[in-house]
Amino acid sequence: MGIKKKHIAIICNYELLDSRVGGMDYFFWAFNKQCEANQIKVDWFFPNTASHGNYHEFHIIPSGNKSIEQHFIDYLDTSHIQYTHIITHFVELCTSFFAEVKKCQNAKVITVDHNPRPLKGYPLKKRLKKRLKGWLYAKHIDVFVGVSEYTSQAILNDFGDFLKPKTQTIYNGILIDNITPKTTERQKLRPRFLVVSHLRASKGIQDLIAAVNLLRDALKSVLKIDIYGDGPYKKDLLQLVTKYKLGSNFNFKGSQSNLNALYQHYDYLIQPTHMECFSLSILESLAANIPVITTPVGGNLEVITPNCNGFIFKTKDVKGLSELLAEIMEGKRYILGNTRTLIENKFSIDLMVENHLKLINNG
Repeated sequence: MGIKKKHIAIICNYELLDSRVGGMDYFFWAFNKQCEANQIKVDWFFPNTASHGNYHEFHIIPSGNKSIEQHFIDYLDTSHIQYTHIITHFVELCTSFFAEVKKCQNAKVITVDHNPRPLKGYPLKKRLKKRLKGWLYAKHIDVFVGVSEYTSQAILNDFGDFLKPKTQTIYNGILIDNITPKTTERQKLRPRFLVVSHLRASKGIQDLIAAVNLLRDALKSVLKIDIYGDGPYKKDLLQLVTKYKLGSNFNFKGSQSNLNALYQHYDYLIQPTHMECFSLSILESLAANIPVITTPVGGNLEVITPNCNGFIFKTKDVKGLSELLAEIMEGKRYILGNTRTLIENKFSIDLMVENHLKLINNG
């Protein structure tokens, strides 16, 4: 009897945009390539179709105006395909969707959790609701994957410790070869800072603006911070910059397709985030040999060692961030050494792809 060929479905609530190519796009491209090399057939379910990058090589079944979950259920009803594995990314965990899938599929169901949690946790009502969902629907999921140890623990906190035997961590990784590392010495005085972030309130950039406002005029007069990214909170941030008269300090540069080549021109990445799962921009910055100034949320402390490859300040601590920036600008605090080696050894996209393939090849 021949070995049954693997045919997998990947359901991913992630819009494909050529103006916003990030770490997950590189992962999808690399993963699809390795599946092809291993004779694993993949059907990709995204909200939309695309042809940029390597997406022209994908078999994409777009959801259009439907939710990604309903689209997949409808597809199963009409196609009558039996998958060996079904993997979800950016899809809510422990919902009735997984019960619907298991009604008509014998596939191994794997869900990957990329979702950050609120700084102070969920309200009691939502915590109870998640526990109930865990009890009702977790049995329809065979493997839970957290993209950091923080995320894996959050899955257990949300849905119950009984999920521990089928929960594992596979760290997000990045395509290191595409990132140009800084080879010149970092400036101890007047260092250059950048922010790489989707512009929403939970990213805490408003804290950074308020922290800069607290600096002495002499420091403000030489400080430049470039902000890469876009989002719904941009107008509010611009208004805050205007309010504090910091227009000469902040440069909003929008989304850039060549960020991997731009990191090297800076000395520090600032990420004042309030909630995080596992930040790809932190990995990219470190791979570019640029230390990171950030908060201890999510999986940040799993990659940032304080005073070694970055600095940590308390979340929402505007005064603390202002004092830290002043010390860095005055040359009182700085990071020596190469920050790229850690990313090469532990957080490469090759290792991420290898570990995701094991989920398929081992069962």
